[in-house]
Amino acid sequence: MSNDSAMIRTYKYRLYPRKAEVRALETLLEQGREVYNSALAECKLRYQATSKGIKALQQWDYFREWRKQDGILLNASSLQHLLRRVDTAYAHFFRRCKAGETPGHPRFKPPQRFDSLDYTYGDGCKLTVATQTTLYVQNVGDLKVKLHRPLPEGAVIKQANLKRSGRKWFVCLSMACEDLRFGCQPQPEVGIDMGLHSLLALSDGQTLANPRWLRQSQAALRVALRRLARRKRGSARWRKAVQQVARLHERIALQRRDFWHKVTDSLVDTYDVIAIEDLKLAFMTRNPHLALSAHDAGLGIFRQLLAYKAESAGTQLIAVNPQYTSQLCSGCGALVAKDLSVRTHDCPHCGVQLDRDVNAARNILSLARKSAWTEPSGAHVDR
Repeated sequence: MSNDSAMIRTYKYRLYPRKAEVRALETLLEQGREVYNSALAECKLRYQATSKGIKALQQWDYFREWRKQDGILLNASSLQHLLRRVDTAYAHFFRRCKAGETPGHPRFKPPQRFDSLDYTYGDGCKLTVATQTTLYVQNVGDLKVKLHRPLPEGAVIKQANLKRSGRKWFVCLSMACEDLRFGCQPQPEVGIDMGLHSLLALSDGQTLANPRWLRQSQAALRVALRRLARRKRGSARWRKAVQQVARLHERIALQRRDFWHKVTDSLVDTYDVIAIEDLKLAFMTRNPHLALSAHDAGLGIFRQLLAYKAESAGTQLIAVNPQYTSQLCSGCGALVAKDLSVRTHDCPHCGVQLDRDVNAARNILSLARKSAWTEPSGAHVDR
């Protein structure tokens, strides 16, 4: 497989460890957390003393000796990935400092906020297929894994990430596989306007209603949160109540992600060219009146899923400037000012009457056509 034709994809599979294997996995996570916090503490001390950063990987000699102690289950490659994780956290810290921001130092991880470990595939972690498919993890054993979809033919697995989510365990396999793109066709094409009233409005007149997953589950969440508030913090009943709240949030997140998977699959199967807004979502997520609905909508998830699925399917994805797309008339191009509460576009110049979001979607498609005509190939493709 040539590097020019390869792309990185990640497949997530459910693990079904037995009780003894769960205990070993939790020991791995705790030891990984200890390494992360120790390396972070050393980097922080060096920075405070010298105002200069050091690489956590420079501590490898120390941790290589640390691994020789009895009871240490961490694999060498996994330990190195942890040190790189610290380096990445500090790289982001220095980038924000350089940009003139005032960021805090990378934070130490408490047990409830450290839930994953990385492995170089084949070094302490590998899929095996015998009577059933299992994932071998060094010092843990063979874990039953459910391959609910087959790995892409010819894929080369590069890295494995063991992840705990509530009481469930997963493995995320990152692999290099063939780039499935093929030449984009000019038709059919569609413009998409994103919003909160209708999640998506398409230039062909279709609109996608907002399911409001969080809003629908708020009654159950209120009950669970009241129950949690009555428990003594740190008690067994308090931990049980925390798990109940976490399961409710996990269910909502899974509903949202499943919905967007189905929508993006349908879009890339139907259209060869998709035009969307190059929309910065912070203006909604930071607005106290819109934040809850914006986070509930998951438009960022939609953008993320659509980008990689369009690339795999050979669909051209074009992002355009969203300025004035809701105010301009898609029929005659006149500027028709209207408040956000006005949901219908009614042009006094040419008489066009449309849903305001559908009108915006048609303007987005028109802008995409112009940009595709005037810009070099690939200039507006969202990677």
